Amino acid sequence: MEPDPLSATTPVNVSGRRASITRNEILEATLGLLGPHRSLSSLSLREVARATNMAPNSFYRHFSNMDELAIALIDQAGTALRGIIGDARRRATPDRNVVRTSVEIFMEQLRSSPQLLHVLLREGSVGSTAFKQAVERELRFFEDELCSDLKRLAHIRNTGLFEPELTAKAITRLVFAMGSIAMDLPKEQYALLTDQISIMVRMIIVGSQTMSTAKDNRI
Repeated sequence: MEPDPLSATTPVNVSGRRASITRNEILEATLGLLGPHRSLSSLSLREVARATNMAPNSFYRHFSNMDELAIALIDQAGTALRGIIGDARRRATPDRNVVRTSVEIFMEQLRSSPQLLHVLLREGSVGSTAFKQAVERELRFFEDELCSDLKRLAHIRNTGLFEPELTAKAITRLVFAMGSIAMDLPKEQYALLTDQISIMVRMIIVGSQTMSTAKDNRI
């Protein structure tokens, strides 16, 4: 039997618990505890300690409480989500629609690492007030970057855009809402949902472009 690398390299105290652990190890272990029916707000420090086999004092070297841990995970998830958009920009070509590419990458990320996006897709609706505020902050970051892209594309294509900030917010909230639905669907339905989300996002953009030239925007 091969030696356990953890026991060989990680200090263990007399109780058998790890005496030293990194911040990232705690974050990764917490992500592993999440699932369709488990949110950050339902986790306890005892569960996280058990998952990492760490002594309680080790946790407090990195986080003052579970809320601080949860917010760190939300920030990490937001950074990953903004990375998705950056990936979409790099993969987009004249022959590939930017909207379609972005939605495809979002769905790929949802399929490949659901725990990370679960943090943003779930905690904004079921978490504590602190969690919801952290998710809202990450969404605004996403919306700001998307707004800049929409303005840039509208300028290049000379299409105009009505209320760019509101357009970016509408797209962001739509994708997040549909992402929450996707998490509960069989993976075989992702292709259909990708088509539907792409069309809905295009509807928002075309509607915003049309409203930018309309004399009367009253509904």
